Amino acid sequence: MGASVAGLTAAVTMRTLGYDGRLTLIGSEPHTPYNRPPLSKQILAGTWEPDRIKLRTDEELSDLDARLLFGKSATGLDTAARRVVLDGGVGVPYDALVIATGVTPNSLPGAHHLAGVHLLRTLDDALALRADLRREPDVKVAVVGAGFLGSEAAVAARRMRLDVTMIDPRPVPMRRQFGDRIAALVGRLHKANGVSMRCGTGVRRFFESGGRVTGLELTDGTLLDADVVVVAIGAAPAIGWLAGSGLDLGNGVECDATCRAAPGVYAAGDVASWHNDHFGCRMRLEHRLNATEQAQAVARNVLGENRPFAPVPYFWTDQYDAHIQAYGIFPADAELAVLHGELEGGHFVVAYGHRGRVVGVLGWNSPCELRKLRQLVVDRAPWAAVLPAPPTVWPGRHLSASLR
Repeated sequence: MGASVAGLTAAVTMRTLGYDGRLTLIGSEPHTPYNRPPLSKQILAGTWEPDRIKLRTDEELSDLDARLLFGKSATGLDTAARRVVLDGGVGVPYDALVIATGVTPNSLPGAHHLAGVHLLRTLDDALALRADLRREPDVKVAVVGAGFLGSEAAVAARRMRLDVTMIDPRPVPMRRQFGDRIAALVGRLHKANGVSMRCGTGVRRFFESGGRVTGLELTDGTLLDADVVVVAIGAAPAIGWLAGSGLDLGNGVECDATCRAAPGVYAAGDVASWHNDHFGCRMRLEHRLNATEQAQAVARNVLGENRPFAPVPYFWTDQYDAHIQAYGIFPADAELAVLHGELEGGHFVVAYGHRGRVVGVLGWNSPCELRKLRQLVVDRAPWAAVLPAPPTVWPGRHLSASLR
């Protein structure tokens, strides 16, 4: 259930492993499966058209020999009867179910009815936002939220030479993902590229004229003109349809280490919360690579492998001329140490230490060095053994947890 990266990958993997039984792939969007990360990058910028982000051609989907139900949403799950209920009351029986319904973007009160206010989750969202950004010259853009999505939307708008203001209640952008010190560099990068930063505040209300947004009032009293508003304030697991199913629903579909939520029911991708044995904690990840790897692991487990899924997470983002990549996790009380380069030099790798072990590494324009240092996270290397001499270390409590 879910036909984005995780759902499609699970189906393809099962066929690749020799499963030749009945297979149904159900997705809420009318489009065939596509890759989401380019939505806030190449699609929004207009350098790619939608055909380029398709995950499979129509011929390849046909070769999958699956029943394809696109444009269909689930409204309920009966685990006792092993049946998914779709909109319209249609029931789809299953022997094994993979839940891969992803997340639903959060919005702001009073925003949904206004023209010019956009979320950015689907292909249709990206195309509508792109058209609005090109609607007229000198469009003024307000981006509410300074995480991955908001930051990438701001980058795309600035590359169109538009006036951009970024608004976030935290003191620096991407603080939750990177912690204060690295996030401060991201904020400096946005400012250097012409973004007006309004950190430490939020949106109090929208101004409108004729049903279209014209501006914002912030919680600090600031008034902003805005022709286009991008709301990028995070997302919640798409689990509303699972109410009453008997599944454990906390921060997503709660699974064991094998990604199993109940007999015959598994979850993969953004919606799945599972125990990662490598790090000894529960996590839910909204990263492209995890969606693929977790779906592959789930497919193997559906077919009887029953092996724990314990990856080293990977994510990346492009912010102007900065290519930022990271492996691992980033607990709130981790220490931070520079292992390569200098923070002010535009090329560096930092490590994150937690409870005496290396739990994460992050590279800024340093892909080769980062790949070499990834093994420290895989090996859970002792923190003291990797520190440079003399060490450049910042104590914990400057980071915000990136686990969900």
